Amino acid sequence: MTDPFGFLNTPRRPVTPRPAEERLGDWHEVHAGQALLPVVSLQAGRCMDCGIPFCHHGCPLGNLVPEWNVYAAHGDWGAAAERLHATDNFPEFTGRVCPAPCEAACVLAINSEPVTIKNVEQTIADQAWERGLVSPLPPERLIGSSVGVVGSGPAGLAAAQQLTRAGHTVAVYERADRIGGLLRYGIPAFKLEKRHLDRRIEQMRAEGTVFCPGVDVGRDVDVAEVRNRHDAMIVAVGARQQRDLPVPGRELRGIHQAMEYLTAANRVTEGDHAQPAVTAEGRHVVIVGGGDTGSDCLGTVLRQDAASVVQLDINPEPGDTRTENQPWPVYPKILRASHAHEEARARDGADPRTYSMATVRFEGDAAGRVRALQLTEVEPSARHPLAGTDRVLRADLVLLALGFSGPERDTGLAQQLGLAFDARGNFARNAAFAALREEGDEQPDRSAADGVFVAGDAGRGQSLVVWAIAEGRSAAAAADRYLTGSTDLPAPLAATDGPLRA
Repeated sequence: MTDPFGFLNTPRRPVTPRPAEERLGDWHEVHAGQALLPVVSLQAGRCMDCGIPFCHHGCPLGNLVPEWNVYAAHGDWGAAAERLHATDNFPEFTGRVCPAPCEAACVLAINSEPVTIKNVEQTIADQAWERGLVSPLPPERLIGSSVGVVGSGPAGLAAAQQLTRAGHTVAVYERADRIGGLLRYGIPAFKLEKRHLDRRIEQMRAEGTVFCPGVDVGRDVDVAEVRNRHDAMIVAVGARQQRDLPVPGRELRGIHQAMEYLTAANRVTEGDHAQPAVTAEGRHVVIVGGGDTGSDCLGTVLRQDAASVVQLDINPEPGDTRTENQPWPVYPKILRASHAHEEARARDGADPRTYSMATVRFEGDAAGRVRALQLTEVEPSARHPLAGTDRVLRADLVLLALGFSGPERDTGLAQQLGLAFDARGNFARNAAFAALREEGDEQPDRSAADGVFVAGDAGRGQSLVVWAIAEGRSAAAAADRYLTGSTDLPAPLAATDGPLRA
């Protein structure tokens, strides 16, 4: 174990990010160049040998947090990396972009400050790469079966890596021109530099995984053709059906979906274009949506030097502490400030967020461009407009960051496979991730849902990267069992499992 008094003698100290003014001048990660050691080793030593580590349950991957904390505290990076990779295929991703529900479930969080688990995780992963401790793990032999994975986000990549290492021949199909899904084009580089993604993809190639970018299954190639190439399929296309805002004036130019905007910005950092197709430079920007995607838009808007920016949230402003209906170890809805919010405060002197506000209409000019939003305050619980609270907010660029409502329905994938949808608009499946067919579907067996598994946001709905990786690992175990009759692959969760709830 670590120092038994470490949590008493060492205060919580997260790794300090770069100064906000410096970050706004580039697209490098928030912590790029910051010294992680020895700060992280001391912080890992705060792990208190609690006996029942609820951090395991706060994380859907079941990460062995106390074990790798001990190794990190003693500087044994090889053992720490082995324990970390035992449950997480891509800890350098999760250590950067996950909001760390494991920290909310840390036993120390009952009445103190939790261990900085996220910082420790990232440091172990980075040390493993820097010290040459990460290498390809190809299978000892191929077992003669083939699996097609549709989608190359974290769920698809995790499933592909697990199945490749188990001896299956795996091909990953991605409709975009590069592999990575939203890790590539949805998450800005200041949260996840793409060199980390490229490095993992090269590892997977060396292990034997075949990548097929630029292939839109269901449009470019018939689903039945792909299904007939493989003995099983894993559908991991994400929840890409973007929620819209159907209010008067929505047709005005200058109103964009968040993913359209973030993708354009990411393509610039990838070197595809000198300037983004949609830019906030010199514009008065309004971001509609208070979640992580809205925060990603905010950081991007600030780096593009917007004239002003406001972020609207229809929800009431959360408090600073847990409410009674969100007790430990549940991940609480409390007021948090992302690095983008800190940057906005540093630049503009104020938090850009406005709560309990709903958009009534967009107003435009004679040329058909958006120029303003009409807003109203809403009653917190029922979200009813409050009379007399209307006001107009200047805007010549509006970004809709309202989340997603399930997988896209017009790709041909669901129709050609005969997949059913559940009540929430996601692909229906049983607890073992097997896709369910529409009632009465009479498609040929090789095109039907038999042998098709759904992983990640496509079946769960929009969620966190840790849930996507956990689902990919579990779907891989289900597919391996389907193909071989048994499996040794770990399955951290069932498709019906959810986050800790009170």
